[in-house]
Amino acid sequence: MTTKERIIDCALTLFATKGYGDVYVGEIADAVGIKAPSLYKHFKNKQEIFDALIETMSERYADQAATIGLQGSDAEKDAAIYGSISEDALVQMGTGLFLYFLHDTYMARFRKVLTLEQFKNSELSKLYTKQFFEDPIEYQSQMFAMLIKGKKLKGSDPRLMALEFYSPIYMLLMVCDRDPSYEKEAMKILEKHIREFISSHTKRKGKA
Repeated sequence: MTTKERIIDCALTLFATKGYGDVYVGEIADAVGIKAPSLYKHFKNKQEIFDALIETMSERYADQAATIGLQGSDAEKDAAIYGSISEDALVQMGTGLFLYFLHDTYMARFRKVLTLEQFKNSELSKLYTKQFFEDPIEYQSQMFAMLIKGKKLKGSDPRLMALEFYSPIYMLLMVCDRDPSYEKEAMKILEKHIREFISSHTKRKGKA
């Protein structure tokens, strides 16, 4: 891990522990084991560290999506993939992504940062809404619209379908964040949710 990567990683841990607003650049430098002037060679300020953190997280997600054949942010490309695979494969994709978001060290700590800061920092509150509501709903709305147009799904309102699909998944993720022992039960619920959503909105019969 490079010094720059260590700065980002240590900053994320401190943000998740103390909250973004209560962490100072000097603390981050101490956690990395360097002096503040050395840190400033890599980042101008705390905001720049936070921006790099988000970029790193996006890159990690793109890499993870690619491992299961998805683009991750291009709804048109991913709709073609989702529309051509079996119910069992869809369940495997959905549960795999859920476990990634739950256990990836960057994702888990980042959720905690935004959860801590959403009532204290208006900018991070907006980011929380964008990250965990607006972007997922928009991506899924576009994807469902394309799947409806291609007659792969039944429905008239892609945005409502996105809310129907995403809301229970996000709720399960939040519960598991607070209570890791709930993961096993959450996985059972998640699989059932995905299968029932497919059954409600498609003519798929049985498993592959």
